[in-house]
Amino acid sequence: MSASEDPIYLDHNATTPVLPEAVEAMMPYLREHFGNPSSAHVYGKRAQRAVERAREQVASLIGCMPSEIVFTSGGTEANNLAIRGVAAARDGRRGIISSAIEHPATAQCCQSLEQRGWSVTNVDVDEDGRVIVEQVREAIGEDTALVTVMHANNETGVIQPVDEIAKLAHEAGASVHTDAAQSVGKVAVGVEELGVDLLSVAGHKLYAPKGVGALYIRRGTPLKPLLLGAGHEGGLRPGTENVASIVGLGKACEYAASTLKSEGERIEGLRELLWDLLRDGIDGIKLNGHREKRLPNTLNVRFPDISGYVLLEAAPQVAASTASACHGSALAASDVILAMGVAPEKAQGSVRLSLGRSTTREDIHRAATALIGAWNSQAGS
Repeated sequence: MSASEDPIYLDHNATTPVLPEAVEAMMPYLREHFGNPSSAHVYGKRAQRAVERAREQVASLIGCMPSEIVFTSGGTEANNLAIRGVAAARDGRRGIISSAIEHPATAQCCQSLEQRGWSVTNVDVDEDGRVIVEQVREAIGEDTALVTVMHANNETGVIQPVDEIAKLAHEAGASVHTDAAQSVGKVAVGVEELGVDLLSVAGHKLYAPKGVGALYIRRGTPLKPLLLGAGHEGGLRPGTENVASIVGLGKACEYAASTLKSEGERIEGLRELLWDLLRDGIDGIKLNGHREKRLPNTLNVRFPDISGYVLLEAAPQVAASTASACHGSALAASDVILAMGVAPEKAQGSVRLSLGRSTTREDIHRAATALIGAWNSQAGS
């Protein structure tokens, strides 16, 4: 299939294309500026300046000091460093609170700690997909070392009450981490407003390359490194920095900051158009997640009397997904949708449609026509 025949891409929550401005910024560090940022000579200093400039750009987007940013290989490593690093540093406390809808990079860290004797409590979400704050309140105790709840769910786009949760955690002396891989670059994310101690960023979710990310670490937060080596990234992430990709992440963050409001409004308008078209064309279609408290680009819907997998197979004009790209079989009902209380046979009809910077009004009309046609051919007759 040629590029001109490619399907309409509505899977931006899985990954995004690299921003052209980010590619342009990266090229000198893939060609001539090859120095090691730790070297004292001019080649190293050029690379170091580029890394520090990117650190400033990331910090500016989320409202922290550049010294509080540590670069990683992506969101998964950032989550691991946050969760397992706090666990290694918090002597005397052996409790973690998380939620039933976390990404595997968080959930499996917690499971690993539980196997080593930690107490892990996963709180529920309500029918709108939001974490139940009262359950967090009930679960927190003197033994709680860390509360880790994602900022926006990768499947439904539902934004979680992280600020309320952070207040409860701090009152109990616990640290707070949020996986903000899906929200950074799509909505305003401020570490002070959220009240978090640690926040994960994944480059490829906001038009930077794959294989690069960052972890915000509030000054004074107890944290130990997971890897051993030299003293890169403040001693918390050894290994020579991936300079070109870090530069790309910095440029993508700078671009996101300058277009956050206008692009968010544009994409939200297209998302609502898509929802209106689907509702008009399919009786019984349902929205998964909170009607308003969600990312502007994300529409997760339940198609009646059909599995999402079968629907997408019948609509090759649309590239979308039935769940997170990082979760299990496409044929199984999503754990996130099940956690919201949706019956398994209905949850299987769920499809995630996530829009991006390249999505046009024409794309939305074409996608809606294809999805409605696929449903009619498979379930509506």
